[in-house]
Amino acid sequence: MRVLVISPTFPPMRSGGADHAFRICQYLAKRKVEIHVITSRIENIVADPNMRIYPVMEDWSWAELPRLLRLARRYRPDVINIHFSGAIYGDQPMITFAPTLFKKALPNVRVVTLVEYPEPVYVQRLSRVARIGRKLAAYWVGPGDVDYGYGTILRDSDRIIVLSDTHVSVLAKHFARVRDKCVLIPPPPLMRMSSECDGVARLRGREMLGLASDDFLVAYFGYLYPGKGIETLLRGFQTVAERKSNVKIVFIGDANEVILNMLNRPNYLKELKDLVRDLRLDDKVIWTGYYPVESDLASIYLRAADTCVLPFDDGVMLNRSSFAGAVAHGLPTVTTQGEILEAPFRHNENVLLCKPKDPDSLAAALDSLIIQPQLRHQLSCGALSMAREWFSWDGTVERTLKAFGYTS
Repeated sequence: MRVLVISPTFPPMRSGGADHAFRICQYLAKRKVEIHVITSRIENIVADPNMRIYPVMEDWSWAELPRLLRLARRYRPDVINIHFSGAIYGDQPMITFAPTLFKKALPNVRVVTLVEYPEPVYVQRLSRVARIGRKLAAYWVGPGDVDYGYGTILRDSDRIIVLSDTHVSVLAKHFARVRDKCVLIPPPPLMRMSSECDGVARLRGREMLGLASDDFLVAYFGYLYPGKGIETLLRGFQTVAERKSNVKIVFIGDANEVILNMLNRPNYLKELKDLVRDLRLDDKVIWTGYYPVESDLASIYLRAADTCVLPFDDGVMLNRSSFAGAVAHGLPTVTTQGEILEAPFRHNENVLLCKPKDPDSLAAALDSLIIQPQLRHQLSCGALSMAREWFSWDGTVERTLKAFGYTS
């Protein structure tokens, strides 16, 4: 099987979408799938001998449509796998009509779209030329079920991969029959897992982080950007640290440059470090910074931790790859319950839930973990069980191949 993956983000770009695209390509290549990747012009792009990567797209505008179709015709894939969220394409509408255009150019191709996040393109933000191009494309492909923000990507994709069940209802507001096409495939850990046994990796990680033997280490894992609840975590952690002198916290990861650029918050990491100073937590907080996508450093740091805290502002969902990374390491994890809680998350069994944006609720949950070893053990066992069921790469690859229509 030959698969053409289209993703505007790819390592070393620092975003979860870039890491996800790279990892799924790696794992598919291990299954002897021939992988070709079309991505943006990215300096020092991460290479892999088992896939062919073409960093050729400038801005994903209508002017680049001929190049995209020419490459698709050249490699004649069995499957075209589009990784989609409007923002990562700079809100350019061209990609939203790509499934229709690919099928006209390659009548037998199967188009499978992976929705990183259910966010359409916002064409009104673009130039008049881009809006006219979108209007002409909509006229050319026909009027039925053409959505202003999603074009024909929901209508004409053969399958839609969603990373969370909550995303299906959002997409259904734009195309009612999308439910029949959706397949749920949450992202597994987007890191290379340490091959060292747990005890060895834990000792090495704690030594690298400069911890004392009796330090209780809280981990935050994932990219840093607004909405992840990091300010809530720091304020809740301050409450705990005032009562317990041996607690420390490590932030494993770096700023998400894609999202911070979109939000016009390039100095967000400095904002966080200023908050740490204001809370007088400088001697309690460790920042690991960026680690290469191909390294196992994140895994080693997670092995060093006693618990993980991920206080998302809008609650935990299956699409949170940072949560997948934590439970894959068997870490008892504190996270937040939003308006909707998907069935796999079970309070006090595989996760400890607290209120979003509530430092006191977070501090109480963290306190209970610190003083109750049995609860930590119970959550650790539940986390590993959840990881096996929902976040294994073997399961992800099998479900992805099925969505691709692959039959062995």
